[in-house]
Formats: sequence, C-alpha cells, structure tokens
Amino acid sequence: MTLKVLIIGDIMGKAGRKAVAHFLPALREEYGIDTVIANAENLAHGKGVTRTTLREMTDAGVDCFTSGNHVWAKPEGVEILSAQDSVLLRPANYPPQNPGQGEKILSIATKSLLVVNLMGRDFMPAGVDCPFRALDAILAKHASTPLNGIIVDFHGEVTSEKHAIALYADGRVSAVVGTHTHVPTADERILPKGTGFQSDIGMCGVRDTLIGITYESGIQRFLSSRPTHFEVAESGLTVFNSVLLEIDPKTRQTVRIERIGKELTI
Repeated sequence: MTLKVLIIGDIMGKAGRKAVAHFLPALREEYGIDTVIANAENLAHGKGVTRTTLREMTDAGVDCFTSGNHVWAKPEGVEILSAQDSVLLRPANYPPQNPGQGEKILSIATKSLLVVNLMGRDFMPAGVDCPFRALDAILAKHASTPLNGIIVDFHGEVTSEKHAIALYADGRVSAVVGTHTHVPTADERILPKGTGFQSDIGMCGVRDTLIGITYESGIQRFLSSRPTHFEVAESGLTVFNSVLLEIDPKTRQTVRIERIGKELTI
C-alpha cells in the first residue's frame, strides 16, 4: 500500500480557508488520503497565522502546516511556533535563534513521514541560511530514523532554484514541492531517482486577482512605484490548488504525482 499525501498550496485569507473547508473532506474520502499538509503563511487575511484560522483548517482536515517569510507577521504566529510539538513549521534555514522548528515527523498509523520546510534565497525578502546545507544537515540528523517518506516544502520565488534543490535532493527525499508564488506550474513529475517534484503548487484564493490581492489595491503599486496597502480578496471565483503524492513506504520514492485543482464561487 502506498502512502497518500495531499499538499495544499498557500491558503490566502478567508476565501482560501473556505475553499479548503469545502473541498478537503470529500477529497480525503475520495482518494483515501493518509495525511494533509498545507502552507499557512497567508492564512490570516493574507499575512501570518492566528490560532483561530489554524484551528479552522485543522477542523477541515489539515494535519500539518508549513510556512514562509510571512509567518512572522502576527504575534500569535510566533507564539504558535514557540509551542512544544506545534503543528506549524517555519523554514528550517532561518537563523537558529528564531522560535519554532523547520521539520516535524508525522505518525500515520504505523508509518512515519518527515516534513521539512525550507526557504529560497533568490529574490526573497529575508536573508536566510543556505537551504542546500540546511537540507543536508536535516537528512544527516535523521539518517538512522525509521522513515517511510520525506516531504520538502521549498518556499521560494525562482523556479530555477526550486529545480536545483529538487535535483540536489533527488533520491534522498520523497518529494520537493514549491510554494510562495501562488501560481500553479504544470511541471509535476517524478525525477530520475524517484523524487516527486512540482515548482509551485499554487494557492487557495480568489482567482481573478493579483495572486489573491484585489486588483484595485494591487495595481497602485505598479502605477505609482510606491508602497501601498494590499487588500486580500474575499469573494469571487475561488481556486483550490493542491498536489497528491503516492509514496512507496519501503523505498520512500514517489510512484505517482497528480495536480488536483478545484473551483467554487464564494
């Protein structure tokens, strides 16, 4: 039997949370999904995480949350990260004095899945440590740990950097999936040594916007070149973007990868 893991792209505010709550329970049943991971850095009105929004998503069926540079936006998010055995991760390659963990082992019946959160450096706003070396250190740390799969959420801007770390990790992890751009890529595949890969899963949020931001608030940044307030779109045709992985628990290789996209009007 394969280990079926659904990974949900960046959940953008209230509309994204509604899409997850609408689609996820049925998807878990339809595909027999064993565990669900979602990127939560935009969960609370587009920036950061709160206990209420996190609970809303765990109630919908999400088991573990990764994040990125926006996870620090709300004080509650930092408190959640600081809690022992938190379900929320932050990128592991942030400097070590930061609160939170960048990796977590999920127990799924008799199986164990290591989830790793990393962030890219190219064109990203935060200066973080080398993600390649951070991954090496995590894999070395867990070299003797009995694991049935290893998932890496690589939160980054540049597809070439995401491709590079996926090929660097090929054969050593089950999958590398990208988050952050909110735009789903059509490059999902299994790499030569058995690692599943997609440059970016996409987002859960209102479709006809500037990656979840209302056109009216976002366009001013382009027209004026000045910092402007971004307003998260809360209604309209809303997309749910995810990727389903089937992992052989003996070899830890991905044997199947499928993009799953849904739409509803909120």
